[in-house]
Amino acid sequence: GFTVGRLDSRYLGIDKKDAGERPDYNAELTSWLHSFTPPINMYLREELNFKTDLKYNLFGPVSPWDNTNNNTGQNLARAMSTNPYLHVLVQSGYYDGACDYFNAKYNLWQMDPAGKLKTRMSWEGYRSGHMMYLRKEDLATSNEHIREFIKKSLPKPGQPAKY
Repeated sequence: GFTVGRLDSRYLGIDKKDAGERPDYNAELTSWLHSFTPPINMYLREELNFKTDLKYNLFGPVSPWDNTNNNTGQNLARAMSTNPYLHVLVQSGYYDGACDYFNAKYNLWQMDPAGKLKTRMSWEGYRSGHMMYLRKEDLATSNEHIREFIKKSLPKPGQPAKY
């Protein structure tokens, strides 16, 4: 059977079975781990002369994820309500199954049903997965979106910063 990547569904993998409860592995991780982990370890040791016996891991031990007290949306809504200068930029890849674009957008809509915070929320979607900067076009576009967001969030010249 086949499986698609969870963090980037554009990656195709092969499973032992034609059907099952879960895939044998995340198809995208085979590519990512072999592409990023060796170069960063070499860069740290050879270029920066950082000496350690520890290996840099691309992903940390986050499983099982504890989401029992997840009040992120409520906390963000409260922070934005009490700080009128707080802006939020959400950047997400359409092919990300872990932090998917539409679920994030829906949850933020639910956080602000009256629409009073929407002028301070920015949304950007990309034709990529979890690491949208892996697609060259999205790297350039997302970089520009971050720059625009920062500029828009800064005070006007001569004005003090507001928090």
